[in-house]
Amino acid sequence: MVWKPQGTHMWCTGFMLCGEGCVEFLLRDSEIISALPKKPLRAICRSGRQKDAPEPQRHSTGTHAQQAFRSEPRNLTVRMGATAVLRCEVLRASGTVQWVKDGLLLGPQRSLPGFPRYSMIGNPTRGQYHLQIEKAQLEDDASYECQVGRSESSRAIISSTVWVNMLIPPSKPYFEVDMATPWTAGKKYVVTCIAPDAKPMAEITLYKDGVELTGVESFNMSGSKDKLLNTHAEATVTALSSDNGRQLACHAKNPALFRPVETKMTMSVQFPPQPPVIVGLEREEVKAGRILVLECVSHGGNPLATLHWTKNKEVLSTTWKKDIEAQKSISILYLKITPADNQAVLCCESVNLVSLSPLSVSRKITVLFEPEEVTLLGEFTTIEGQDLVLNCYTTSSNPPVQIRWWLGYKELNSSVVTIKEGDNGGMITISNMTHIVSREDDGLKLTCEAFNQGTHFSKSQTSILNVYYPPLKVWLDTPPQDVPLRSGTTVRLICFSTGGNPPGMLTWFKNGKALSDALKQTSFDRGVARELVLVLTASDNMATYRCDATNKAKKTISAHTKLMVNFTAISMKISTKQEELRRGQMLTLECQSGSSNPKASISWSVGALSFQGVEQPPKKAHFGGVSVHSSLSLNLSSQHHNKRVICQAYSPVLAEGANTFFKLNVLYPPEFSPEQPTKVQVVENDIATIPLLVSANPEEVSCIWLHRREKLVKVGYLRYNWSDDNTLEIRNVTRNNAGVYTVKCSNDEGVNQTSVVLDVQYAPSVKAEKDPVLVNLGETADLICVADANPIISDMFFWKWLGEGEVEVGQETQEDKYGLLTIHNVTRAHAGLYQCTANNGISPPATVDVQLIVQFKPQIQKGVQWRKVASRGDGTTTAEIVCWAEGIPRVDFSWEKNGVLMDFANHRYEEQTVNEGSFQTSTVRVVNVSAALDYAVFSCTARNSLGEDKLDIQLVSTNHPDPPTLFRQVNVTHNSVTLEWIPSFNGGLQQRFRIRYRSDQSASFLYIDVFPPRASTFTVTGLQPVTTYNFSLNAINAIGESGYADNNAVLTITTMERPAEVIIEESGWPAYLTGALTVVFGVLLVLNSLGCFFGLRWKKRRGQTGGKGGSVFGGKKNEEDGSSQSAVSNSNKYESREKINAAAQRTLLLDSGSESDNNVYESYAAESSHYYYPTGDYMPPLRPLPEEKRRLDVTHLPLDAQRHLYEDVRDGGLYQDILASSLPSPPSLFDHRLPHQRNEWRSPTYPQQAAERARDVRQLQRDSDLPFELRGELV
Repeated sequence: MVWKPQGTHMWCTGFMLCGEGCVEFLLRDSEIISALPKKPLRAICRSGRQKDAPEPQRHSTGTHAQQAFRSEPRNLTVRMGATAVLRCEVLRASGTVQWVKDGLLLGPQRSLPGFPRYSMIGNPTRGQYHLQIEKAQLEDDASYECQVGRSESSRAIISSTVWVNMLIPPSKPYFEVDMATPWTAGKKYVVTCIAPDAKPMAEITLYKDGVELTGVESFNMSGSKDKLLNTHAEATVTALSSDNGRQLACHAKNPALFRPVETKMTMSVQFPPQPPVIVGLEREEVKAGRILVLECVSHGGNPLATLHWTKNKEVLSTTWKKDIEAQKSISILYLKITPADNQAVLCCESVNLVSLSPLSVSRKITVLFEPEEVTLLGEFTTIEGQDLVLNCYTTSSNPPVQIRWWLGYKELNSSVVTIKEGDNGGMITISNMTHIVSREDDGLKLTCEAFNQGTHFSKSQTSILNVYYPPLKVWLDTPPQDVPLRSGTTVRLICFSTGGNPPGMLTWFKNGKALSDALKQTSFDRGVARELVLVLTASDNMATYRCDATNKAKKTISAHTKLMVNFTAISMKISTKQEELRRGQMLTLECQSGSSNPKASISWSVGALSFQGVEQPPKKAHFGGVSVHSSLSLNLSSQHHNKRVICQAYSPVLAEGANTFFKLNVLYPPEFSPEQPTKVQVVENDIATIPLLVSANPEEVSCIWLHRREKLVKVGYLRYNWSDDNTLEIRNVTRNNAGVYTVKCSNDEGVNQTSVVLDVQYAPSVKAEKDPVLVNLGETADLICVADANPIISDMFFWKWLGEGEVEVGQETQEDKYGLLTIHNVTRAHAGLYQCTANNGISPPATVDVQLIVQFKPQIQKGVQWRKVASRGDGTTTAEIVCWAEGIPRVDFSWEKNGVLMDFANHRYEEQTVNEGSFQTSTVRVVNVSAALDYAVFSCTARNSLGEDKLDIQLVSTNHPDPPTLFRQVNVTHNSVTLEWIPSFNGGLQQRFRIRYRSDQSASFLYIDVFPPRASTFTVTGLQPVTTYNFSLNAINAIGESGYADNNAVLTITTMERPAEVIIEESGWPAYLTGALTVVFGVLLVLNSLGCFFGLRWKKRRGQTGGKGGSVFGGKKNEEDGSSQSAVSNSNKYESREKINAAAQRTLLLDSGSESDNNVYESYAAESSHYYYPTGDYMPPLRPLPEEKRRLDVTHLPLDAQRHLYEDVRDGGLYQDILASSLPSPPSLFDHRLPHQRNEWRSPTYPQQAAERARDVRQLQRDSDLPFELRGELV
């Protein structure tokens, strides 16, 4: 086998004998990816299949014929990054098709694992197995084969070997020449250009200033990767001064490039400048004090010359500037003439990098001068009582001067004068003076005056006389000497000194040795102080610290102190006399601690174990401390090997200590780890690996394996194999290989052995104990499946709900081979199909399905929206009262009116029942609703064998709406507020909402009608920042208004501050646009006022002349059934911010209009906070199932589709421009899913014939039949 790295995996191909044949296999990280037979194989393999058993069929084409290549791959040449496709088409393919790259099988999958850029494309049904290589790289430059494995009907075939030749463009070429160092004119240079990493090699052309260079020699070298070449091209170039600033170019190309790649460099050639010239010195004689301005100029040179001035060969100036355009260098010298410049030689030199020697020009000057200065020499600081010797002299002058001495205002005559020749032909006058000083002379001025009567030249030099005398007193500020201090503590020692001139210099000493780390000396009003900051160590214990105060008066006074310091052991050492350590020996260790104060206690530890050694009496040691010695004896075991024995000296006073360790090297025979497995489980036909966890010292261990008392050997038996760590591998393991395996290991110290049990396992099969399972609602359901597997493991069974949505599966338990799913308190949502999966970790898992049927008593769909139906009671309308129930077994309905059983023999009452599985709907139709007779409570009772349920439904008159509820704030900004509420009962008509608000600074309210009318959220805009507003909300329909929401509650909200960016944007609003909008708004306001005025007049006339119509939403009676069509309000979505049963949103509200002369409105406190859904958006689902209608004279007759009024309710008619789109279709009344899972609506179905007949019954309403606010067109 040969392992090769590929990507993030290791790949290996190899061959394995199996009977009389062999199989080529592909491994990825020890995982078998594919296997391909290499020749016919009919014998029995050791896997356990019977001889001549049929091979598994890999491909089936419907025929049994020899497979062959329709087309074989061909050699390809591909540019890097392109997509390469190697074609391979196989006729009658029946074996496994794989591609081979450089002898490595890529696998039979279409998307090849481990090769993300490789895939097999084409139509496999047509035998197309083309290898596609995306974004081709250098690693794809290899040989490829298309191989088809052997099958039952055909031998294996292999295509011819083809090559993919990659074209790799060269990287950007570069010059291998040091251009950081400029060239020198006249010299020759070798220029090398390299074009790296190309395939095939690159061709290089060199250019100098656009002209191709001749005599270029090229050669190739290996690139950064295999198969890549670096091309080197060399040429010899003679540098010329004219080449300066010109370019050298290198062009490289090969077939992978459409145009050459190039690189350039600029040549820099250097040459010398011309000699310099001095401008500005006309005469050689000058006076002292004059400033000369001299200019030195040098022309030409590359680089331009550097200039510098010298005076008497001493450099004066190295500053110059370059004039690139004029190609010259200029240096200007500003020289102030002094007497020292007399007979000086000024020189200017020019030079550049290639000059053979500097070029220069020089001039000499003569200076006329007077004495320049008077110098007073001597020690002006002295100790009182000593002689003061001073010297005063002038610089060279002509004529010489006379010198006089002054101390304060007193002239001193004790002086000796000497005159001698000075510099530049002048004369120097020297005066020496001696004076005995006293403390009173301190601070007086001592003056030397030089006077010349001939030139009237006078100049003096003055110094202050400083007389020294010693300090008066020294004292210390330190911790008390008898108080012990902790090692590591920071202490401060301060030394003070007063008196003396100058103030005393303070110096700290430790045991007589000066300390250099004291803080800087500071001064105060009467003396000086110096602080010494110490971090205490062992050496500070009983050390003497002294502070000396001295000054230039050379007299010292001192003060001293001592410190008491507690410290831990300063050193630790462990020693032993034994050289070799073996298991079972007794080891004695000696631990010696260094000096400590006070005495430390020694303890021992090995790992987490602590020991107390034998301690000897302490001995005196360094720094006034004591040393402690302790010994420890250990009975050595293998567990001690490589362990550290720690010796610690601990000071209870300091609560800390010091430690050291001794590492143990214990020799012992082989020992098996407690983690050595005693049992290994393996799946039949897999590879069994029995690890060996053994340790020993020495580590060189030899081991042998025994099975059934026979020694296992590798030779002649290919199943057994073990690696360097003696781990045993058994390939193609069978049940015969199960049993106890013993391993014996030995080294120089002895022998040991252990045993491991091998357990062979197999995949499970599973079946249901009982199917289906029937259970009543609320009881406990037990679903059981039985598995046959080895091993039987815990948590082997997994139950899964196969229905829609999500359901809590229940409690899963396992008893040996039985998997039990227990569902306590079964609900309807639990009914359905469950899948039991048995998985003991061996593929494939086994599954079985179990059906659960839940029986429950009837449950009626309830809620406020089901408890009210609104209709006019003038005898012209028809109302339908709906009761939906669900139950298993089938549900029967009965109805009561005000507690009295209803008689459906009365022709004014009809009842029909629709059944759909567990869903049943009973609808009572009240014809010609009368307020006196029919405004009542209708009770619906649903029964089956398990129980019953009841719902009271109230038939009421149309009226003004109920106030909205839960009015609250959603969001607030600096100029807007977003509000939200829940609509209440709409009174049987379409309702809309109006918001009333005002600011705390306004006395009147503003009103806003919510648009669209059915919305339950609205944003009020145009508000002022940081302003408090009061908001209220009510509902309005065609009859009237409701009270304000939440019992006339007022919502107080304060707007936020205006953001800075909003201020910037709003400030830029154009003035002309503001004016135009104001005019348009005014016109619309006038038109709105006129519309309201004429609308109110029309409504008033309508009220006078339309009384016979009976209602705002009046309609013509249906000639076929004698009833009036129902007028419905626009649909309102009554929503809650809490989860509710989605089926509860399907309340049916039918109404034929509003009574103009009846203001009766019935409500119940218990029904507040419920949600209503008008019939304009609702239609009960009518399924094409048998229906029943009970009348006075006919029973059990099929329901006439022409008698349905559902389509009348749904008909848009004139409302299509006014009413919003209908609500989503309601879901099934009862759902097996839990309430929070019912998030989908199910559209009802209707018989096509019934829909057509219903359209015939419908008559369009006139615009005059509508209330005023519903007339006209939406503009």
